[in-house]
Amino acid sequence: MVTKSTAQSQQAHRRTRRPAKQSFFQKNAKWLVPAVGVLLLVIVGAIVLLQGDSKSGSLDSEISVSEAAKMRDDGAFILDVREPDEWADFHIPGATLIPLGELASRVDELPKDQNIVVVCRSGNRSQQGRDILRDAGFDKITSMTGGLTEWRSAGYPIE
Repeated sequence: MVTKSTAQSQQAHRRTRRPAKQSFFQKNAKWLVPAVGVLLLVIVGAIVLLQGDSKSGSLDSEISVSEAAKMRDDGAFILDVREPDEWADFHIPGATLIPLGELASRVDELPKDQNIVVVCRSGNRSQQGRDILRDAGFDKITSMTGGLTEWRSAGYPIE
């Protein structure tokens, strides 16, 4: 038979039980949660900074004819890397001719502080020209896909 005092002592015993063992995370929650938060902020900040650095001043490797026309209208330097006889047939008004074979030795004639759009007849030589200029330290450089063939077909000005 359970007496009143025995029942009270059992209830007291239940109330004074030791808490269950805490996990590592429960024991260290005071510093662990803020530490994880700070770590996430550092990671996100690093990603944002790295993306910002890779885009600062640089352009897409290739752009469309319509994008090239807009850049030209906004004052970009247009570099034509075709041969002189191709240039004589037609070219973009205001463009500068430096044939691809001469480009590496004439990079000092180009503005490093201005956006440059490299163009050719079909878009192949302009990619090579863009790569030559990138290797020479130019970062505001892009090439036009489709070349002057597509430029003329789209109705953009030529002379």
